[in-house]
Amino acid sequence: MAAGGAEERRQQQQQQQQQQRRRPGRLSALSVYRRAAGAGRLERRRRGRPLPAGGKWAEARPRRGGPGSGGPEPETPAPPSAAAPPGRVERAEARPRRGPEPEAPPQQPPPRAAAPPGRGERERAEAPAGSPEAKRRGGPGAAGEGGGAAGLLRRLGRLEDSRQRAAELFRWLVAPVAPGEFLGRHWERAPLLVRRGDPGYYAGLFSTADFDAALRGGEVHFGTHLDVTSYAEGVRETHNPSGRALPAVVWDFYQNGCSLRLLSPQAFSRTVWQFLSILQEHFGSMAGANTYLTPPGTQGFAPHYDDIEAFVLQLEGKKHWCVYSPRTDAEVLPQFSSANLAQAELGKPVLETVLEAGDLLYFPRGFIHQGNCLPDAHSLHITVSSYQRNSWGDLLEKLLPAALQMALEEDVEYRQGLPMDYLRYMGVANSDAVDTRRTAFMEKVQNLIKKLVDYAPIDAAVDQRAKSFLHDCLPPVLTQSEKAQSVYGFPARWQDGGPCDVDIRITKDTEVRLLRHGIIRLCNEEAGVMLYYTTENSRVYHKEEPKFLEIDPEYTDSIEFLLSSYPNHIRVDTLPCETLEDKISLATLLFEKGILTTKKPLVQV
Repeated sequence: MAAGGAEERRQQQQQQQQQQRRRPGRLSALSVYRRAAGAGRLERRRRGRPLPAGGKWAEARPRRGGPGSGGPEPETPAPPSAAAPPGRVERAEARPRRGPEPEAPPQQPPPRAAAPPGRGERERAEAPAGSPEAKRRGGPGAAGEGGGAAGLLRRLGRLEDSRQRAAELFRWLVAPVAPGEFLGRHWERAPLLVRRGDPGYYAGLFSTADFDAALRGGEVHFGTHLDVTSYAEGVRETHNPSGRALPAVVWDFYQNGCSLRLLSPQAFSRTVWQFLSILQEHFGSMAGANTYLTPPGTQGFAPHYDDIEAFVLQLEGKKHWCVYSPRTDAEVLPQFSSANLAQAELGKPVLETVLEAGDLLYFPRGFIHQGNCLPDAHSLHITVSSYQRNSWGDLLEKLLPAALQMALEEDVEYRQGLPMDYLRYMGVANSDAVDTRRTAFMEKVQNLIKKLVDYAPIDAAVDQRAKSFLHDCLPPVLTQSEKAQSVYGFPARWQDGGPCDVDIRITKDTEVRLLRHGIIRLCNEEAGVMLYYTTENSRVYHKEEPKFLEIDPEYTDSIEFLLSSYPNHIRVDTLPCETLEDKISLATLLFEKGILTTKKPLVQV
């Protein structure tokens, strides 16, 4: 009887909402926006943003770097085990492409030209709940560990090595497909659909309640953090007012059929922040996210392709998706996202499905996609992205100018003048002419380009890309033990009329290690040797300037020693500095920046 009454009340509520929408004279947020902005105002999207440019070591003295923005926050630890319950896998297989195949699935396979993918499907047997296999995977049978994404993150917090945390999280993300198989068959090649049949697989990562809490926090602004969108009859519109995104206005837009895109949910959700901050170390490239909340029976975005590798995690409800192959070779692994596309431009989808809670859909950059809600359910999904402007070509953009500059400085052949008469036989107007001078000119250019490789500072160019990556990175989320053993848990305070427990007493016997492996990078620059780090980054993309320390070259061996020793602790007196004073000074400086932790808290509280 109680259940029947609840269902009746729900139907009455829906009828009241429908009557309210039809009520004459009522102005919704959507109608107010359209009156102010004009119904024909369309968004001209510019999707994607390029990453910023940017003896063995030169001389410099140690000094403290840029201003801080607050440190990482702790999370509650729990026993280790990465969840990976099996599911059903549906593939859009890629036929052979031009270019060499790797001998084994590489971590970051080079881009290759695409051919239209076909389909494939495979079933995997599910490990019984409570079985040793289920406990090993950390799935539903992992008794006492806690399920979903939140439980997984607690378990990962018990792993000592941040690289292992990242690898386990990625394994969980693509499970039941093995990471090596995913990289060999799908990464940058073909879409992948995983049906898990487990609505709680992503539990705790993000929800509509979290969306509402972000709105009620008062820090969400239209355009900056939230987009209100619609797509109907081939027209894509953005309906963003100005100012703060107040719940009454936002939910009125939603009630009138608009989709809501929350940009960078990691700025509002600690769990999403932690998820991405771990995953970025696996990719070696920024991991970002957007969340999309769509009302039943609507579509928020036009078909398009993106310039990122996309992992769609269905959190609530369900959504119908169509994925299409790149239309031309030029659209395979593109550098930039597309404009809105028309249905007539798409052809036949290579994958069409309805994602339900717990499912995963992956598609490489360049694959056109569109999603719409079915009439009977809303949809909440989060798209996790990576590998924007992270190609061989992007590396060469930084490398080749540096190589040419070095060649000009060191090789007189590059500084010799062009032939006086080269304009008479070179250029497009002369391209069909048969002339020995043209042949000699072309050979000269080719030889100079080949020699350029000898001057290419490849390691330095990679370091500059790493510097950009560290600027992109989210700061780490600390476990309770990491906080207690770092400067962020140091008990300095004001007490009884003065500062208390202020002195950071690091001695030769103090055992230290890096907080995480991927949080620092040494770069040799004109101004000196710089140590870039992520512990003082903001959760908001590029809100702060890059964080760095300028260090004396004599300290670089110690930095490299800390990297090679990770995740083990080492005594301060084993650092390869000249004097004990230098060893303690360097360890103290790195501790104060949150880069080092100690094996035991420096002050027992």
